[in-house]
Amino acid sequence: MLDATLKTQLKTYLERVTQPIEIVASLDDGAKSRELLGLLHDIQALSQLITVRDDGQDARKPSFSINRPGGDISLRFAGIPMGHEFTSLVLALLQVGGHPSKASQDVLEQVAALDGDYRFETYFSLSCQNCPDVVQALNLMAVINPRVRHVAIDGALFQAEVDQRQVMAVPSVYLNGEPFGQGRMGLEEIVAKLDTGAAAREAQKLNAKAAFDVLVIGGGPAGAAAAVYAARKGIRTGVAAERFGGQVLDTLAIENFISVKETEGPKLAMALEEHVKQYDVDIMNLQRAEQLIPGRDGAPHEVRFAGGASLKAKALIIATGARWREMNVPGEQQYRNRGVAYCPHCDGPLFKGKRVAVVGGGNSGVEAAIDLAGIVSHVTLLEFDSKLRADAVLQRKLNSLPNVTVITEALTTEVTGDGQKVNGLTYKDRQTGESRHVELEGIFVQIGLLPNSDWLKGTIELSQRGEVMVDARGETDLPGIFAAGDVTTAPYKQIIIAMGEGAKASLAAFDHLIRA
Repeated sequence: MLDATLKTQLKTYLERVTQPIEIVASLDDGAKSRELLGLLHDIQALSQLITVRDDGQDARKPSFSINRPGGDISLRFAGIPMGHEFTSLVLALLQVGGHPSKASQDVLEQVAALDGDYRFETYFSLSCQNCPDVVQALNLMAVINPRVRHVAIDGALFQAEVDQRQVMAVPSVYLNGEPFGQGRMGLEEIVAKLDTGAAAREAQKLNAKAAFDVLVIGGGPAGAAAAVYAARKGIRTGVAAERFGGQVLDTLAIENFISVKETEGPKLAMALEEHVKQYDVDIMNLQRAEQLIPGRDGAPHEVRFAGGASLKAKALIIATGARWREMNVPGEQQYRNRGVAYCPHCDGPLFKGKRVAVVGGGNSGVEAAIDLAGIVSHVTLLEFDSKLRADAVLQRKLNSLPNVTVITEALTTEVTGDGQKVNGLTYKDRQTGESRHVELEGIFVQIGLLPNSDWLKGTIELSQRGEVMVDARGETDLPGIFAAGDVTTAPYKQIIIAMGEGAKASLAAFDHLIRA
């Protein structure tokens, strides 16, 4: 099952295991069960502390639990955790085997103190780059707290369950049989949802902090670069981010980051955070900015956050990035995650054999259509313009696919459904004015980005598109307030450009401080 390279890497990791591990499989006579058994035997052969047996008792087959002999850890994988989930498997083995987690001690103590019985089920897909964060967080919780149980389920392998529960986006998490959350969630965010007093306690801690020299709002490439450059100047630096990594976390393949031939968004986001942590930077996660109060006459600037916290700084760098642009048509919000999706890599496997549409004819839209064509029965690509805007090489590939229909000059006007899930899309033919309907089960929206600048309206100069106006130094129209990355008017929304803009804004902020 595992090739020689993976075996060597896994064997090295398993040398960190200090306690016996018992893997109990539940298998049938199918090919997937045989494949899983091969994987488990490969793992067993790499460590004398690991044993494998088959009791066949779990209803989901193939599946397996990871526990300590006689232990009370309830952690199970339903499916074969390869692809993006292989890391989740490795971490589960290490943590059950006694290797400590890198999570903060405060959060680990919060998990251990949770009072109640929590039975989590997470539906994932092997191609989903957002799923491992959720799976790994809930697995860790199950290791720490015996009252937390978790099973991670490969939605593509358990299609009947997915259809019954109408799971149309991954990761989808259920708690005690009821929907708990969808999309990327880290350990801190999950614990905060369970520990209802956590937000108030965190806000109290943040409110007590003294003013920073430089406060960065946002933890994407621009924010991370700004934090590193500020910290290297020896000044008091803070980063407040809704989620560290930003939109990079939702990016699959990255092949144009100079000096790195290929990587994935979550890996780069982790590297960004680890680099920032090498310096004396106060990182404050799960903080969504809601209001900017500019300082006057030398007073520090203030940022207020959704959780009730407030932070002040002599200089401010806004790096809140951008988000997926929505169609803003009837039915889109009603059927979001019930057929309307924004990540083809994550959610595509859930639409195997079904009919889907991709809205958008740029590179992202055409790449999505090509990707989905190998999974679904048919793809309809709709583009507002009279021609596709994607690179010629992508268009040639798209046109070679037999199960793709391209419709140009199409204005999407409505998402339709049966009350539970999507059943079609209505569009207007811009040439004839005629309204037409396409019957389908899924819609993937790929029409660009919107800057995360709503919280700045009325306080700082924004462009017509809502981007923060900056000069050549990254400074806004308010002295001491700078901005960088995709939230700004800087052209070409690329990771490497955002990093450069973040560094530039940080240097400009330092220059402002020493001249103030």
